Parts: sequence; structure tokens; C-alpha cells
Amino acid sequence: MNRTRPAARRKAAAAALLAAAVLAGAAGAAGAAGAAAPAAARGTAAPDPVQSRLDALVERDGVPGALAYDGRTTRTAGVADTATGRPMVGAEGRYRMASNTKAFTATAVMRLVARGEVRLGAPAARYVPRLAGTGVTVRHLLKQTSGLPEYLRFVDWSSAATEEDYLALALDHPADFAPGARWGYSNTNYLALGLLIKHVTGEDYRTYIARTLIEPLHLKDTYWPAQGEYTIRGPHARNYGVNPVDPEAGVTDVTELPGYEFGASGGLVTTPKDQNAFWNALFGGKVLPRWALRIMTHDTSDVGGLDTYPEGSRYGYGVASFPLSCGGVYWGHGGDLPGDSVAGGRADRGRGTVTVYTTTWAAEGDRLADLQGAADAALCAKDRTRGGR
Repeated sequence: MNRTRPAARRKAAAAALLAAAVLAGAAGAAGAAGAAAPAAARGTAAPDPVQSRLDALVERDGVPGALAYDGRTTRTAGVADTATGRPMVGAEGRYRMASNTKAFTATAVMRLVARGEVRLGAPAARYVPRLAGTGVTVRHLLKQTSGLPEYLRFVDWSSAATEEDYLALALDHPADFAPGARWGYSNTNYLALGLLIKHVTGEDYRTYIARTLIEPLHLKDTYWPAQGEYTIRGPHARNYGVNPVDPEAGVTDVTELPGYEFGASGGLVTTPKDQNAFWNALFGGKVLPRWALRIMTHDTSDVGGLDTYPEGSRYGYGVASFPLSCGGVYWGHGGDLPGDSVAGGRADRGRGTVTVYTTTWAAEGDRLADLQGAADAALCAKDRTRGGR
């Protein structure tokens, strides 16, 4: 992106990328996709199914760079920078987590539930007064069943606004459906949950999540971007996508984004190592009481076939389960921006974790199949080494 643009215009152009991803239905790119795509065998050895998927993402699907990290092995394909040919970053490279952030926000809320400071069945207006009269509960927000319209459809990114303003803007429009009537992905739900955390704790949700999750779990490379911060700190790959403000320019460098503006629904920056560590801590019972984690993963909606979720997927409280080709499921979330897609999570019964990351949007068609397939192949390979199916 042009670094000489005035700040307001740059914010408007960059933030529009997030809106474009959400409105295109890129609600979550984590999932499973069956057997790996064929790739040319190297010599006589059987091809690595994870590497085959990454190679397909680059060689067939046109993704500049891709990575898969399973906690032990890092596999990459493509480059981190198309201008210089710099090799793809490894598991220490940072990227925008996008909607995986929702898992952190939901976990923070569930910690407040476990402490008795928030009630799941309570009207959300008890904690976010602007929701008065909506009939929405805290549970509806967490499960994406509130019916609150997507605020990103209505934002004028060229004007300064607060998160309270964004919520008010969404509420100026009719609900998509009655609370609890069905499932409907909306970043407005997690915008509201960020405000709930602030109301209950007296701390900005960024501060609270950093203090109660990021720091205790020693996720040293995970952070919230500061207001006005557009770059990614430390080692990272460049990101590429079609800027909706100037679509005729085609695919361009969209690495610079106003990450602070993505907030409680998509603002965190992380690394594959940190993201895997979070999934292990959450689903390994190190973050929440067992009963709270059970609610989070058992009070679910069937989302199979919706957005980017494969058949058999279910959405809980800021996390979702995805079927594995080797049996069982894995739990995670997923995230998409025009400049990246992230898949992965932890397989049930502790069968391992994986993070798969691409340096451009990969939320449909062959790209999605290969992204999801890489996650599936990595987790199923781990399952086989543990003596599973």
C-alpha cells in the first residue's frame, strides 16, 4: 500500500479489506477436507501429504507463500516476499490472526462466567446497556445466534469512531433474525463482547486479555496492535490481496492494515508457535474450569455447509469443531483477510495441534480445499503416529 497516503485515507482503504473479507462470507477458514491432493513424488519416497497441500497452494492455487506448523515440524512453500524472493518465514514469523481472535475473547468472557461475574443467560444489556430492548443474551453473542447485523456493512472508515459508535451503527438497522432463532456469523457479536469485558472488569478488553491469557500462557510473540499501528512487528511475510478500494489494480501488497480497528473480533497478531500453545492450553484444560470448557464446546450450532465450514462442523462459543478424515474432530476457529488465511486447532483427545497459514486470502475453491486439507493431513498424520485410526 502507498505509505504516503494521508492517515484517514489509508485507514479507510486498509480497513475496507476486513469488511470485504467478512462480507464475502469468509467467516472462518479452519476445517477438514479429506485426503490430500496428488503431488509429484520426489524420487521413490511417498509424498508428504501436508507438503503436497502447501505445494498445491503455491503451484496450482497461486498463493505466494504457505506454512504449516504442527508443534514439531515446520513445512513451507513459496516465498515471504514476491519482490525479493525471500524464503517463507518459519514458525517464529508473525501474522494477523484475524477471526481466531474470537477464541481469545470468548475464553476471556468464560473466565468471567466462571468467576460468577457474568451470567450466560443474562440479558446482554446488563453489561452493554446499548443492547437494551434487543432480547439478546450473553450466550447469544458467544454463539453467534443474536441476529445482530454485521456492523462492517455500514461503517464509513474515513470518519473517526469508537467501538460504541460501531455498535450503535449496527443497532440502527433491523436485526437479521430474532435472538436464538438461528446461527448467523456477525463481528458485531464480538464487538459487543469486548465492550462487556470492559464494563465488567473496568479494563479495556485488550489489557484484560493480555493480562489474563497472553501473559500467563507466555505467548511472547502475540500482541494487540497499538492505535495507528499499520505494520507487523518482528519477522513476518508480506501479504497480498485485492484492495476493494482499488480492485482494478489487481493483487497488490496489503501488508499494512489498521489492526487496532479489528478489535475483539479480529485484532490479534501471533505466530504459529503461540497459536498452537493457546489451543493446547485452552483445550487441555489449563485456562478454564472443566465445566466451563464443556459448555463452550458442547452448546453448539450446526454450521456444516455454511460459509467456509465443511459438513459436520459445529460452532460453540468462539470456537468450532471440524471433522477429520481419520475420525473425530479438531477444535479451533480460523480467520481470513484479503492478505491472509489461517486454519488449525487441536484434535480431540489431545491428538496434536496445527496451524496453517497463507499469505493471501484462501477462503474458497481449491485454495480453501488445500488450506483445510493441509490441517487435516497434519493432524491425521499425528494421529497415526500415536496409534490412532
